[in-house]
Amino acid sequence: MPNSASSFGPQRRLLIAGGGTGGHLFPGIAVAERVRADGGQVHFVGTARGVESRLLPELGWPLSRIKVAGLKGRGLSAKLGVVARLPAAYFACRRLVREFRPTAVVGVGGYASGPMVMTAWSMGIPTAILEQNSIPGLTNRCLSRVVRRVCTMFEDEAQAFPPAKVKVTGNPVRAALIEQLSVGDAAPRTESARLLVFGGSQGARAINEAMMKLAPQLAERVPGFELWHQTGTADEPRVRAAYEQAGLDHDKHRVMPFITDMAAAYAWSDAVLCRAGATSVAELTFSRRPAVFVPLPSAADNHQEHNARAVVEAGGAWMVRQDELGSRRTIDTIVSLLTDADQRATMGQAMHSLARAGAVDAVLAEIDAISVYPR
Repeated sequence: MPNSASSFGPQRRLLIAGGGTGGHLFPGIAVAERVRADGGQVHFVGTARGVESRLLPELGWPLSRIKVAGLKGRGLSAKLGVVARLPAAYFACRRLVREFRPTAVVGVGGYASGPMVMTAWSMGIPTAILEQNSIPGLTNRCLSRVVRRVCTMFEDEAQAFPPAKVKVTGNPVRAALIEQLSVGDAAPRTESARLLVFGGSQGARAINEAMMKLAPQLAERVPGFELWHQTGTADEPRVRAAYEQAGLDHDKHRVMPFITDMAAAYAWSDAVLCRAGATSVAELTFSRRPAVFVPLPSAADNHQEHNARAVVEAGGAWMVRQDELGSRRTIDTIVSLLTDADQRATMGQAMHSLARAGAVDAVLAEIDAISVYPR
């Protein structure tokens, strides 16, 4: 990927706030990688409970953790406890701003995003948010009133944001993933039966439960069936044991709590069964792999179904409801994908037609436009 055309690269100092899930975090990492490649500096802000707390140190990124949590789904006493911790989070964020001296603060979603972006705004620091989903969450809808830019993957059809601030940039995808999926081994195979299954960075209990029943049936109906399943940490032992008890060929299935190298997983696969988080959708568009999306029913404002529908309408995926996972229709759909190479190729091309290779450049161009650099 080419470097950003901005002449401000070495002067960029970004605080990137948020995480919690890979869907929020990975677009921030994609932006951070480009900033570092251009000679700038990045510091992440997250929480101890989010995926960022483990993943960012492993990848060599500096991370400050603040104590903050969400209000949704909590009882009154728990909500009061969350509110009581906000002043401490505010002062922690002020210290970070003073010590790091960012040229801009970018919120990517997750619990840490709100306090950090609001603190930066109160201190006069340029701020922006990334909205990955087709239906924005409450935090980003609130933050959009104070930030200077809102970078989105989808058009703001719901008009949730101030129109003058919205820029449709696409969802940033890590450069290494795009590059790996651009080489020859990313081309769909004509004779194979490999299914990649994942439910997000934390796994998905419903998908795991369904696959323990579906996998043996798929192995019976699909010659040469192979499976790569990311389960999340909690369900890995149970899923592994279920596959072994069902007699699945040990050499043809692998079970992992978390897949760090998603490019390798996409390139290995012929079709994908997964949730419809915006980052997963964005990565899949580069993979050229057809998908069966299972939107998370509890996602705010049903945004995962809206994410999936955009790809389904383009012809790159099918969608099944979570309560349909064990149905004959779902099995037939997966079997059809794994046994019909022409169908996979057609759907893979439709999936790839939605790819936005310039999303990182577009996001950084908007950040540069609001940042104040020394002349």
